[in-house]
Amino acid sequence: MADDTRVQVLGSYGDVEPAAWDALVAEGSPFLEHAFLWGLEEEACATPETGWGPRPIVVYQGERLVAGAPGWVKAHSMGEFVYDHAWADAAHRAGIEYYPKLILGVPFSPVTGQRLLVHPDEPREAWLGALLAGVEAAVEGTRGLHVLFDTEAEASWLAERGAFLRLQYQFHWRNEGYSCFEDFLARFRSKARNKIRRERRDAQKLEITSKVGPTGEELVALHDFYTNTCSQFGPWGRVYLSQEMFRRLGERWGHRLHTVIARDGDRMVGGALNVVKGKRLYGRYWGCTDAVPFLHFECCYYQAIDFCIANGLEVFEPGHGGGHKYRRGFVPTLTYSNHALVEPRLHDGLRRYAAQEAAQVRLKRAELEAELPLRPRDA
Repeated sequence: MADDTRVQVLGSYGDVEPAAWDALVAEGSPFLEHAFLWGLEEEACATPETGWGPRPIVVYQGERLVAGAPGWVKAHSMGEFVYDHAWADAAHRAGIEYYPKLILGVPFSPVTGQRLLVHPDEPREAWLGALLAGVEAAVEGTRGLHVLFDTEAEASWLAERGAFLRLQYQFHWRNEGYSCFEDFLARFRSKARNKIRRERRDAQKLEITSKVGPTGEELVALHDFYTNTCSQFGPWGRVYLSQEMFRRLGERWGHRLHTVIARDGDRMVGGALNVVKGKRLYGRYWGCTDAVPFLHFECCYYQAIDFCIANGLEVFEPGHGGGHKYRRGFVPTLTYSNHALVEPRLHDGLRRYAAQEAAQVRLKRAELEAELPLRPRDA
């Protein structure tokens, strides 16, 4: 490292200058941006009280921020979507402490993105060593490092340095140059195509609006819908995002928020909130107050696909899980995480398990790809 290099582990995203942090993110995931991370902290959504202790790692050359990593100290495994609860239970039964743990990632957002951020004007390899030294300093006092939803390149780099790889998959929609929704539907066989049309007709008995830039009233309703969805998952459905956080996103990201609202007369009865950046649409929060057949599919998938086609977006990431997405033309896409546990016995045991699990994930993904409901584009 150069003589003027400083590596620091901070206690708050408020200690980082927003524009300098966002320069590291550049064209990356919007959920890595300072407005989102600091917003979660300032609005008391991700704080030590909710089990998310901010621990950003930064590298400066002189006064210039050249690298960083979105760190958090966790006292539990909620809100992560990598599902290591069984790992924590195994550690507990073996008398091994699993928490606290350091994660590099974004709270409540299973969206792939770089976790080792280097300024795009800097040679990446030149700063990864310093950044890793900062991560190692941040891990001190915890029981392990967990890098969630990192990129494939980062996952390989970290695996070479001892943080073993874990695989999962999500279902993403990809725009193959469709001119309209019917053009996309042409990829399906007749039975599936008619089923989707019927679902859309049934849901569209309500008034459905799709637009960018929600009103304050719509954000309040969307937060109510999100809260209602969380309540359906019992102890796993904790409401982390406050109404104030939704309002904040409306103020800072109004130009990025794609909303779908379903109305029955004057009442808003369901909707979805998505985020646009670059050529991607990220599906985030959905809910409803009225049980309307197929409203979930219309608000969360079909309207979003319409929006992507109309605006030339290339990829729609609707979130984690859901075989119902696969049946509607979303393709299985691998996601990655890396893990390094302090206790050698636990690390080695979970490393072996993750390798076996990864083989099964790859096999299942290959099976799904071979049986995609979408016919070849020119069929």
